[in-house]
Amino acid sequence: MSGLVQLASPVFHLSNFPRRPFSEVVKNKIFMLHSTHKHALLQAAASTSSAADYSGEWVDAKTKQRRRKIAGVDQDELLDPTLLADPDSCFCEFKGVIIHHKVCDADPQAEKPLENQAYSQLAHQTKTIGFPMILLHGFGASVFSWNRVMKPLAQITGSKVLAFDRPAFGLTSRVNFSEQSSPSNQNNTRPLNPYSTAFSVLATLHFIGLLAADKAILVGHSAGSMVAVNSYFEAPERVAALILVAPAILAPLSLPKMAKRNRLWKVEGNQLGIDDQIQEDSVNSNIHENPLIRFCKILSKFSQYIVGAIMQMMKRAANMLESLYRKALSTILRSAFAVMLVRMIIDRFGIAAIRNSWHDPGQITDHVLHGYTKPLRAKGWDRALAEYTAALLIDPASESRIPLVKRLDEISCPVLIVTGDNDRLVPSWNAERLSRAIPGSCFEVIKHCGHLPHEERVEEFVSIVEKFLRKVLGGPEKQGMQAASSSVY
Repeated sequence: MSGLVQLASPVFHLSNFPRRPFSEVVKNKIFMLHSTHKHALLQAAASTSSAADYSGEWVDAKTKQRRRKIAGVDQDELLDPTLLADPDSCFCEFKGVIIHHKVCDADPQAEKPLENQAYSQLAHQTKTIGFPMILLHGFGASVFSWNRVMKPLAQITGSKVLAFDRPAFGLTSRVNFSEQSSPSNQNNTRPLNPYSTAFSVLATLHFIGLLAADKAILVGHSAGSMVAVNSYFEAPERVAALILVAPAILAPLSLPKMAKRNRLWKVEGNQLGIDDQIQEDSVNSNIHENPLIRFCKILSKFSQYIVGAIMQMMKRAANMLESLYRKALSTILRSAFAVMLVRMIIDRFGIAAIRNSWHDPGQITDHVLHGYTKPLRAKGWDRALAEYTAALLIDPASESRIPLVKRLDEISCPVLIVTGDNDRLVPSWNAERLSRAIPGSCFEVIKHCGHLPHEERVEEFVSIVEKFLRKVLGGPEKQGMQAASSSVY
């Protein structure tokens, strides 16, 4: 042990270490402490920065995750609408648009459960109707909304029932109309806007021809009612009857009786006009004899000419401002901002609007929600809705047409209007006024029902439609009357 101490002592003797002043040692110690503290701070800052980066990435990931879903539907992998089709889905091309539709044919030999025996009995009673039926959905809906009534309606009519998705809805293809109508397009003719009402009207008439029918019964729900009525005015000889369900058509404030009175006044006024002409001729003979009166008349005509010229200038200026307004509004509604706004509105209010459409939201199942939100998985759904809104607000073709409200009393085919007593979107009082504006129309209210009678009260809705069709189209004699009336057009 002592040997080890003796061997080790020379190595660790203080004389073997270099001697440095105490101040230098202190400085080195202070520098080491400072460096250690600085290194620790750098490490802490680095760890804090990495934690902040991780936190930022986590928040960004959560934000992106929220953005990836609209109304609960994943937006990462949007698909072509044809890839979302059901087994019974059909597609056809019309004016460059691939339209999704479904057809249900009457099958009298199919076995029915006990609860559907009433439908088979109705089909037997009304098999002489023979007219096909075309169903037109409302805003935000699709063929899915008619699923529960297509088969019963086919049994009632004894013919085919067809429902199709209007452009911007369902699984119909989303066409970029902005590119088609751009100035760079080589075609000088302006293409028909697929999101306009005129396109839906022509598509409706196309499907009547596709069913190889001379006439069809048109059933429109909500905004689809407007398409149905416009289709009638486009080709009244092709429409056997109109059934408007919770129609989103603003009823006129004045009833058609006023128009009849105006026509009577025009007839009775012919004799009054002759008398006025005689009196005017006698007055004119006196005017030619008085120079002062003649001068006043010339001055009056000159002032009328000046006022007329000023009014024309103001009208042109107003038309110019309106044109600029329409162009500006069209640019805004077709911009990326409008698309973002559409996505925001659908995400925030889409599901709430579905629930608000029912009298009893508790009846809404996950299947119903899936059916309404499934089109949100289609490519271009957001831009298509923006295009549809733009066409609805600034459709140039609507300027040359007589407003629909002023033509309701011209409808001569059988009309049925059905509404729910608790419709929060289109109040039942508007539907009642609309029925009074259409001569000879039938009006039915379904109790404890909201905006979707064909979904919420299926049996009552089908029963009302069956009674109406039997009344107006049920017998061979009435069909002959319909054929005779169609030959007038």
